[in-house]
Amino acid sequence: MKKAEGFKLIECRGTPYEIGRQWGEGCKESILKVSENVCNSLASFYQASKEEIVSQAMKFLPAVQGFDPYLIEIMRGQADAAGLSFEEIFTQKCLNELTFYYNNISGLCTSFAATGKATQDGKTILGQNIDFLPGAPINLLKIHHSDGPVQFILSFSNSSEFTLSSAGIGMCANATIGQDYSLNTPVACYLPKVMREKNIRDAMDILKQVARGLGYYHLADLNGHMYGIESIHNDFELLYPERDMLLHSNHYLTERFKGVDTAPQLQPDSYHRLDRVRSLMNQHYGHINIEIVMKILADHDHHPDSICRHIDPAAQIPSTTLASFIMAPGEGAIYIAAGHPCEYEYIRYEF
Repeated sequence: MKKAEGFKLIECRGTPYEIGRQWGEGCKESILKVSENVCNSLASFYQASKEEIVSQAMKFLPAVQGFDPYLIEIMRGQADAAGLSFEEIFTQKCLNELTFYYNNISGLCTSFAATGKATQDGKTILGQNIDFLPGAPINLLKIHHSDGPVQFILSFSNSSEFTLSSAGIGMCANATIGQDYSLNTPVACYLPKVMREKNIRDAMDILKQVARGLGYYHLADLNGHMYGIESIHNDFELLYPERDMLLHSNHYLTERFKGVDTAPQLQPDSYHRLDRVRSLMNQHYGHINIEIVMKILADHDHHPDSICRHIDPAAQIPSTTLASFIMAPGEGAIYIAAGHPCEYEYIRYEF
């Protein structure tokens, strides 16, 4: 019997600062936990003090201030509501880059997008499992921007956002990690601006400007447009659908990026997860719907390092599925399981 528990929905509206305050008030417990986790875990593993970690994060600030002052105001609101300094909140937004900098890597995510001939009704479906360290906080928000779309946001560790927009655009993200490191705009500081755009082409134009370093993303909209993008520290490559599908895990598909890919050493299970999701999607090609992808995301082939990921007791740094989501942009709906999809029911939220 699956659990029917869901995330508490936090609604925010107003100016960016007001949105940040409401976000900080509604998610205060999680934000304080993240602040503790960021410093304690990195300090424990790598003998870095809190001051050193914050100092490293603040090197990213000038680029972010110039790129998205709207987000800076949201962070100021979060800080005031949570009783933390702005610097501490900003450090949370740099968690992905700091995790890489301090070599504290964990397995992350399997994603898909499908439309057209691949799906049962020709409509777009996209989603993924969110895999990370056990206990990492996740919050669900519904944000009403005064001069922009309404968004459902799954925010985890206040450092990554998975977003469905009322403009009919959904976004998935996977960690892809090259061997080099540089001070690019942090992932958590450019994705919010991308997903405030009102059409997928403008959103992709921003991604092409700033997606450098960590990460693969794909965007898909209610009109059947889908684009993927892989990045390394100084370059990017666009990925396009094959047979109306985009599928990804945690290794580079771009041939010229494979020479710097750390997945063979750090996330070798990524290759099997991608092969497995491709096999299952092809098996149901032309009939893919919400119910089918729910089953795919709960798949346990190659357990525990499966699509529905469970803790591997032999792993030095454990990773597990913390949540699973499926977006239906044409319905203005997102389906979310608040844990392993094999254990938790998907709950539907709509605009």
